[in-house]
Amino acid sequence: MNQVIVVIPTYNEADNVEPLAEALWALGIPNLSILIVDDNSPDGTADIVEQLAAAHPGRINVMKRPDKMGLGTAYKDGFRYALEQGAKYIVQMDADFSHSPEYIPQMLELIDQYDVVIGSRYVEGGRLDERWGWGRYLLSWWANEIYTRMILRTQTRDTTAGFKVWRRETLIGIDLARIHSNGYDFQVEMCFVTEKLGYQIKEIPIYFEDRRIGQSKMTMPVKIESALRVWDVLWRHRRLKPSMRSPYELKP
Repeated sequence: MNQVIVVIPTYNEADNVEPLAEALWALGIPNLSILIVDDNSPDGTADIVEQLAAAHPGRINVMKRPDKMGLGTAYKDGFRYALEQGAKYIVQMDADFSHSPEYIPQMLELIDQYDVVIGSRYVEGGRLDERWGWGRYLLSWWANEIYTRMILRTQTRDTTAGFKVWRRETLIGIDLARIHSNGYDFQVEMCFVTEKLGYQIKEIPIYFEDRRIGQSKMTMPVKIESALRVWDVLWRHRRLKPSMRSPYELKP
């Protein structure tokens, strides 16, 4: 049984998937496998993963989706797969090395004491890539520290973080059917629901590196749309409370 499954959504990450897989395997974590959730990348990302899967049976798989269907549904599909496979811990991360695999052992060491561990840019010791301009840095800081936290009243500092380790029980209790966001606001909704349901969150500081290869999908229109949808998240889950955790245990 794969105790740890790393879920990585991809779109045009052909140059990153093999180096990232090798970096994850090099951590030496027992029973770790990788799931790539690919949205029909035209650059052949899924083909590369299939070649890796043939060379490393049971260590990496690809879920090929028919179109560019969005980050939120990619994670939900990946999480469901991991739960069905009986994973005890589920890691979510980007494919572009902005989330360094080197933090995962530390996150796994902490996860039994918490319900989710977040790799955070905004707790003490967290850092952003020095190549970020001041405008980009201030926008990211304002979106997390001021705008989102003011509206949702969250305690989590990095509400848009995409680097997390989940306990299986936490994802089951959240009930992924509750989550409707499909863009980058997916991270905000997951954070808000996690807090409203009373789960214990631990943030650890990380260095957030700018992507090494390829282009960012976080365009200005995407940022604006995600900001506006914070109000939808607030309204949808305003009455959520810990007693509303899902009791259903998904069997492997």
